[in-house]
Amino acid sequence: MKRILCALGVLLLAACSKPAGVTTVERFPEGVNAYYPSVSAPVQPQQLVKLPYGSIRPEGWIRRQLELQKDGLCGHLGEISAWLQKEDNAWLSSGGQWGWEEVPYWLRGYAATGMMLNDPAMLEESRIWIEAILSSQREDGYFGPAPNKHPRLMPGKKDGCPDYWPNMVALWILQDYYEFTSDERVLPFMLRYFRYLDSLKDDELYTTYWENSRAGDNLWSVAWLYARRPEPWLLAFADKIHRCMADWTSPSSLPNWHNVNIAECFREPATYYLFKRDSALLRATYRDHDLVRRAYGQVPGGMFGADENARNGYIDPRQGTETCGFAEQMASDEILLLITGDPLWAENCEDVTFNSFPAAFMPDNRSLRYITSPNMTVSDSENHSPSIQNRGPYLSMNPFSSRCCQHNHGFGWPYYAAHLVFATPDNGAAVLLYNACEARVKVGDGTEVTLKEETHYPFEETVRFTVSTPSEVVFPLYLRIPSWCGKAGVRVDGKQVSVPGGQYARIERKWKEGDTVELELPMEISFREWAVNQHSVSVDYGPLTLSLEIGEEYIRMDSRETATGSSRWQEGADASAWPSWTIKATTPWNYALDMSVPVRFKERRPWPADDNPFTLESVPLRFTATAARVPSWGLDDTGFTEVLPEESAPRSPESETVTLVPMGAARLRISAFPQR
Repeated sequence: MKRILCALGVLLLAACSKPAGVTTVERFPEGVNAYYPSVSAPVQPQQLVKLPYGSIRPEGWIRRQLELQKDGLCGHLGEISAWLQKEDNAWLSSGGQWGWEEVPYWLRGYAATGMMLNDPAMLEESRIWIEAILSSQREDGYFGPAPNKHPRLMPGKKDGCPDYWPNMVALWILQDYYEFTSDERVLPFMLRYFRYLDSLKDDELYTTYWENSRAGDNLWSVAWLYARRPEPWLLAFADKIHRCMADWTSPSSLPNWHNVNIAECFREPATYYLFKRDSALLRATYRDHDLVRRAYGQVPGGMFGADENARNGYIDPRQGTETCGFAEQMASDEILLLITGDPLWAENCEDVTFNSFPAAFMPDNRSLRYITSPNMTVSDSENHSPSIQNRGPYLSMNPFSSRCCQHNHGFGWPYYAAHLVFATPDNGAAVLLYNACEARVKVGDGTEVTLKEETHYPFEETVRFTVSTPSEVVFPLYLRIPSWCGKAGVRVDGKQVSVPGGQYARIERKWKEGDTVELELPMEISFREWAVNQHSVSVDYGPLTLSLEIGEEYIRMDSRETATGSSRWQEGADASAWPSWTIKATTPWNYALDMSVPVRFKERRPWPADDNPFTLESVPLRFTATAARVPSWGLDDTGFTEVLPEESAPRSPESETVTLVPMGAARLRISAFPQR
C-alpha cells in the first residue's frame, strides 16, 4: 500500500508540473481564419494560411543567405544578363526581343528578396518591372510580351501565338506584390486575364510543352485569387485548367520526366483537390512524390536523380538535380503544407533546404552550378555526357550556368523564409519550418502579436520563442515535432512536457507580454540504407545528412569561356567581376563506411561570425567515422564520379578515420557510402 501511495504521489506531482494547455494533435482543425484570406467553402478550406509579405522578418543564417543573394548573382543579374536588359526587352516594350521566361523567373526571386529584407533599392527596381507588367494588359485581358517572330522569346510557338507559360510566373510575382502592398489593381488584373484564358477553346489553351506541363501554377493562382475574390465562374475555370493541361494523376507514370517539371507539377492534383474535394486527387500528388523517389530517388538530400531528364538505368547518387529544381521542390512542399498541414512536406522541404540547395552555390552566391548531386567529386566545365544527361559545361560554378537556373534560383530562399510562420484556421499561429525570425500575426480576438524565434537550427537542438503582445490574448500556438525526433521537450512557464515525433504540440493559453516557450529537439545519429543502390548508406543527424569532408581546391576561370551556349552578357558588363569556378578534390573520397564502428560526434565549433554555416570552413558540426578505401572506385571515361562500386568490390584492409560534415556545406561530397 505504501508503494502504491508513493507511486500515486509521483503521478500527481507529474500531473501538477505539466504545463497547462499543452496537447498533441496530428492535424489542424477545419475552419477559416478570421483575419487572413484563404480558400473556403465550397472550396476545400486550407489547413494553414500564409502570412502576407512584410509579416515575417528573417534573422540569423536565413537572413544572411538573403543578404548574400542580394549582393550576389540574383541581386545583380539585371546588370549583367542580356535577357534582363531594359533596352528592347519584351516585358518593357512591345516587340522587344529579350526576356521570355527569364524576366519573371528572375523578378520572382529578386522582388521576394527585396520584400523579405525590406530593401528600398530592390523594391524600387522591382516596381519598374511590375508596373510594366500591369500596364501591358490588353483590352481582351492578355498581358506580357506580344506574340512576335523572335525564337528567343517564345520557343516552340507559332508566329503570332501568345505564350502562357511566362505569364504563370508573372502572376505569382503579382500575388506577392499584392500581399506586400495591397495594390488594388492586382485582383481585377488577374480576373481579366483569367477571363481571357477562359474564353479560349480547349484546344487553344496550353498547347505547348512548358505551359501544358506547368499549368498547375495557374491553378494555384486561381486558388489564391478565389480566396480574395470568390467569383463562382473561377470554379469552372479551375476545371478547364485541369482538363486542358498534362495529366499528373496517372497511377503509374508521369507526363514527362523533366526534373523541374516533376518538382513543380506533382502538386497540381492536390491543388485541384481544393476545388473538387476528391481525396483521389490528393492521393495522386502523394503517389507522384513516391513514384519518382522509388524510381530515381533512392538517394539522400530530398530529391531524385534526373540531371535534366530522368533516364532508365541512371539511378546512382551521382545523378543530380537542376538548381531551380531544388527551388521548385521547396515551393511545392510549402504549398502542400498550406493545403494539407501534413508534416511530411515540412520534412521534405527541410531536407532539400538544408542538404541540397546551399551547396549548389558558391559561398558568396555570385555563381551557381546547374547540376548538383548527392555524390559529386568533380565540379568543372567539362562535358560529362552521358554520365550526366546534359551535354555541356554543367558542373562548374558559373554565373551563366543556363538560361533557367541562372534566373530562376532566386525564389528558393525568400519563399522558404516567407513560410516560417503560418496562421491557423482557429485563429492561432503555427511554426513548421524552424529558423530565426520575428513574425507579426493576428490571433485570438484580432490582437496582433509578435512571435520572436531564436535558434541556430538545424545546427542546434533548441528553439526559443518569445511572445510580445499589447494585451493579454488567448490563442493556440502549434509547433511541429519532427518524425526523426523520438520525443521533444516543450517548456512553458518553466514546466516541461514530452511530445512524440511526427505530431504537433498545441499550446493554448492566455498569452501575455514576455511569455516564452522553449522547444528541445534532441538529435541523434541515424542511418538510411538505399537497397537499390548497392545497399549504400547515408548518415543523418536530425534533419541534416552528413557528407564525407573532401578537400576543395577552387580554381578561378573566365566565365565567358566556360559558360553555356545560351548565355548572353549585357553590353559593357564586366565579366571579370563574375568568374566561374572549377572545384577539384584534394583528398581521397572513394571510401566505404565501416558500419561496425559507431559514427561519433567530433566537435561543435563556435557559430560563424558571418552567420553562414554552409562552408567547410564555417560549418559548426563535425563527426568522425571509420572507413576503408575502395581502390576500384574512381572517375569514369567522361571524367565524372563513377557509379557506386559493387558490394563485392574489394575494400582496403586498412581502416581510416574520416570526418563527416553536413552535406549542405560540401560543394564536393560523398553522402551515399558503400558499406565495408
